[in-house]
Amino acid sequence: MKTVKKIPMRTCVVTKTVHPKKDLVRIVANKEGLVFVDTKGKANGRGVYIHLSVENIELAKKSKALDRKLEVTIPDSVYEELAKLL
Repeated sequence: MKTVKKIPMRTCVVTKTVHPKKDLVRIVANKEGLVFVDTKGKANGRGVYIHLSVENIELAKKSKALDRKLEVTIPDSVYEELAKLL
């Protein structure tokens, strides 16, 4: 009998929808206060996931959803880096 591999699921902080982990991008705030996009998904620190789309990035910036979840101020460079990943 074949075993089915479990697919890790994560919730987008902007839309609150659940997606497979590989479809989302992780943003991390580490202990030193640095905020960056974690493309590998393995960096140390508090992380949140966002589904990449122009609408989600704009909504995240407008609603400050990432700021609230990570409890830090998100620099504009993080949003620019997310836009480059599209």
